[in-house]
Amino acid sequence: MQHLEADEFDEVVADALDSIPAALLDKLNNVVVVVEDEPADANRDLLGVYDGVPLTERDDIYEGQLPDRIVIYRGPLLRMCADRPELVSEITITVVHEVAHHFGIDDDRLHALGWG
Repeated sequence: MQHLEADEFDEVVADALDSIPAALLDKLNNVVVVVEDEPADANRDLLGVYDGVPLTERDDIYEGQLPDRIVIYRGPLLRMCADRPELVSEITITVVHEVAHHFGIDDDRLHALGWG
């Protein structure tokens, strides 16, 4: 993929979030979405990660916790995509995938729904 400026990449991530129905976005509870250049660990192919406690696992003592994080990794997405349309599609899939984890949907179910 040719180079995409960081602010342009961030806009595509924002557009992907905007594509999620408002009724679901309104239920995002105590979560922040960030873009980072690369995963911290050795998995250079990791596109995104949900780091937190899914809504389905939260209980009454969850209040007052630091926000969960959805991290979208710019480098791996840019490396795997040949052009902008493919990049936009992969970012959208990654954002939806990680938001789904926040709602307690696991990888098997996501794959069955076509979001793998």
